[in-house]
Amino acid sequence: MSRDLKNLLYEQVARVGKALSSPKRLEILELLAQGEKPVEVLASEAAIDMKLASAHLRVLKEARIVEARREGRFIYYRLAGDDVAGLWANLHAVATEHLVELQVALSQIVSGPERLTGETRLSLLDKAEKGDVLVLDVRPEEEYQNAHLPHARSIPLSELKRRLDELPRDKEIVAYCRGPFCLMSSEAVALLKKRGFKARKIGDGVAEWLAAGLPVESEARSR
Repeated sequence: MSRDLKNLLYEQVARVGKALSSPKRLEILELLAQGEKPVEVLASEAAIDMKLASAHLRVLKEARIVEARREGRFIYYRLAGDDVAGLWANLHAVATEHLVELQVALSQIVSGPERLTGETRLSLLDKAEKGDVLVLDVRPEEEYQNAHLPHARSIPLSELKRRLDELPRDKEIVAYCRGPFCLMSSEAVALLKKRGFKARKIGDGVAEWLAAGLPVESEARSR
């Protein structure tokens, strides 16, 4: 193999690395791992303006890790594949394992997320299937519709306080949202515990579940 060709191979892989080198682009990937979203929603949820969101999305699109479609005056973006969600999940898992600074930052999240292993994921799946625990998805409804953990029930965080009577008090509630950096499940667990429920949160979201090679369920499409 010639040196020029070998250089070219590494350069092409580096295109993906460069696209991932921005904190905001990583946040956008996490948002898109929940499902297709228009630029306006991505900008709002990432707390940046439309112009900057479009610039970040252009970089991700040029690296072929996101795709876009136009519907009327709106442009919708989605991940190029489930492997991209897995890439994000594996990237933050490696960072969490090796960066003390990240570990410290995660410990500051209220009720820090439980990190599941392959064994504990299968155990949770088995308990949820048997009805021994209730897996609670507190993301927005449209994200749940796109994909969710098996046997999970959807009650968005914004609706949780007024829908507490729908939840059982005789079994443990395991809440999750978009992944270990998401705070919605922390808020949900704090509310549930305050109201007398037995609750905990996990760091897994859909991206982490896919990266582990486990199935997810969808109301909008089959996988």
